[in-house]
Amino acid sequence: MSTNHQSNSKNEEEVDLGSLFQIIGKGFANFFNFIGAIFKGIFHAIIVVLLFLKTNAIAIVIAGLIGVLFGFFLELKSPDLYRSELLVKPNFKSSKLLYNNINFYNDLIKQKDTASLQSTFGISKEDAGSLKKIIIEPVVSDYDIIKSYDNFVTEVDTTTIKSYEYLEFEASFTDFDYKIHKIQAISKKSDVFLKLEDKIISSVENNTYFKRLKTLTYNSINTTDTLIKKNIAQIDSLQKTIIASTLAASKKETSGTNIDLGSQNSKPTEVELLETNRKLIRDLENIVEDKSEKNVVLNVVSGFKPVGSKISGVSKNYIFLLGLLSVVLTIFILLLMKLNTYLNNYKK
Repeated sequence: MSTNHQSNSKNEEEVDLGSLFQIIGKGFANFFNFIGAIFKGIFHAIIVVLLFLKTNAIAIVIAGLIGVLFGFFLELKSPDLYRSELLVKPNFKSSKLLYNNINFYNDLIKQKDTASLQSTFGISKEDAGSLKKIIIEPVVSDYDIIKSYDNFVTEVDTTTIKSYEYLEFEASFTDFDYKIHKIQAISKKSDVFLKLEDKIISSVENNTYFKRLKTLTYNSINTTDTLIKKNIAQIDSLQKTIIASTLAASKKETSGTNIDLGSQNSKPTEVELLETNRKLIRDLENIVEDKSEKNVVLNVVSGFKPVGSKISGVSKNYIFLLGLLSVVLTIFILLLMKLNTYLNNYKK
């Protein structure tokens, strides 16, 4: 009886294993069929596209040639354009004024107000009429954001920092907050750009508010520079006095007189003076950098070139653009016609 029971259990286990293997086999088969169906679908789509292109090849080629001919005609008619770039580094948060000025100049160009452009830049009517665009954008750098956040952290208390994380600070960082900005001018004449640079710079430099702020800041930097140099001179004098006292004490010790002139205290004093001196020298280096940068409102990193570079490339070529546009438009119209035919047949 027990033997029959064991044999029945074995048969049931074999049946269960057989069913499991069948399920696994079907799963793999379904998976590979699914992969195969995907590849078949892709292959079918490629064939359909190729058949469509083959059927309508003549219409597409003719449309492309018409677009190329129109593009060639426009290329002959349109004048050559030149561009040049000016990189600037504003001080005293003057970037917003700079952006406003550049946008004003660009508006004058859009309105074709050559008279205002003449008087603004002090250029001829021909030069004013040749201007096509003046735009400005920041030179985006993650380092600027990190550096600004680091300065923010050192200036505010711990409670504020905890409630204002880096991601929030990054989200509030605007185009005006970047250090360096790029001004791009586009013109039909290649030699007009240098005539624009001085006026763009002076429009910010001669602003009354920023002139006063520049003077106050520069005077403050000079005062700090003088104080630091005085402190360094005083520390040098103290160091010489300590060295002289130490030498005098060592001479008396060698002559047999055990007199301690505070040599135990002189060592910490010397170390402190050396550390203070190093810190003052670092501060002085920062002052020198500030003096070189903040003696103007707008630092020119790289000026306009005397002769602008000709604007070229596929994205600016009318032959390529109109040829491509004609082909795309023709394919779109043919697809709409095919869709319309399918819908009409579907109704039937």
